[in-house]
Amino acid sequence: MQQRSGFELLASFCGPIRPASIELRRVSIPMTEPFRISSGEVASKDALLVRLADGPHFGWGESSAMPGGFYSAETPDSCWEELAGHLLPAICGQTFESITDLAARLADTGFSRFATVAVETAAWELVARARGVTLHDLFGIRARPVASGLAVGLYENSGALWSAVKRFEFEHYKRLKIKIKRGHDVQLVRAMREMMPGFPLFVDANADYSLADLDVFLEMDRFGLLMFEQPFAGADLEGLAELQRRLRTPVCIDESADSADQVRRAIEMGACRIVNIKLQRVGGFLEAMRILDVCAAHGVPVWMGTMPELGIGSAHALALAAHPQFAYPTDVEPSRRWYADDIVTPEIVLRNGFIDPPSGGYQIDPDKLARYTLECRRWDS
Repeated sequence: MQQRSGFELLASFCGPIRPASIELRRVSIPMTEPFRISSGEVASKDALLVRLADGPHFGWGESSAMPGGFYSAETPDSCWEELAGHLLPAICGQTFESITDLAARLADTGFSRFATVAVETAAWELVARARGVTLHDLFGIRARPVASGLAVGLYENSGALWSAVKRFEFEHYKRLKIKIKRGHDVQLVRAMREMMPGFPLFVDANADYSLADLDVFLEMDRFGLLMFEQPFAGADLEGLAELQRRLRTPVCIDESADSADQVRRAIEMGACRIVNIKLQRVGGFLEAMRILDVCAAHGVPVWMGTMPELGIGSAHALALAAHPQFAYPTDVEPSRRWYADDIVTPEIVLRNGFIDPPSGGYQIDPDKLARYTLECRRWDS
């Protein structure tokens, strides 16, 4: 029998969990400017917030799929239907012996991980509050400042990109990620390298390419990049493995890394040398921890990605990103970098390239929560 990891054992002892009262909110906050990637654009952030409560104890979770399905098939609308129409009324008042039990039940529903992540992360936070500890304490992770990287969306030309990079004060971050797509790639990388020689830089293709574009990556391979993030489609592990064999620059998987089993397969095939973990994509902390175990066993470094999320999801990402196995700066950035406002207090801020969560953790600002709520549903047992 395979020995269970420390995280698996922790999850099996975190409980029982009984969500006696559940609240679901859809919030919308304008973005500071439209965010573009190879497959779409978004100008406001719609997120679904779930609050699980049992007596005086509660926990918040966030479902943060992008509208229009331009990152994945899931959207705020589809996740709302799954949560409000089926999942939340079904679990209200039910007792789950542990996080492991809850996660298994969530997986059995067949609903999207982008929906179930809000329940799973809220449950971990509920357990932590019931024990009077932080998520860091619960996970056994020493709280520390987390290095932050600047992620910049897709721009039509190098001049517009460089203007944005300067406007967002790249020098205050620990690295820069730029988006690329077919026809907007080599020239952007070349320009950035000329403008910032030696600064840690990589590109994110959001699966816009295939092996037919090998020459593009061979050209970009000359620029000393940290990694190529998700060059090909998520399911194309064979293509990614062939690409990695031809390159010096590490390939990093993102959309491909949706479960520990898939990550193990990708690593064993040689399809990547780095893994991006997103809580939203994998469905929560437990599967993220399983991926951490797989990567540790194979000596593959990881980093914490984001959609990006609002403050709740960002706070959860920062809690796990403090784990020493995270070797690269996170995509979590200050609240004001992406959004006109946020719903957590204090706001997430950057200091000297790091985000240092407050000792008391981030709390929900009730006035802002009410201001940005579009719809709210409640269930009580």
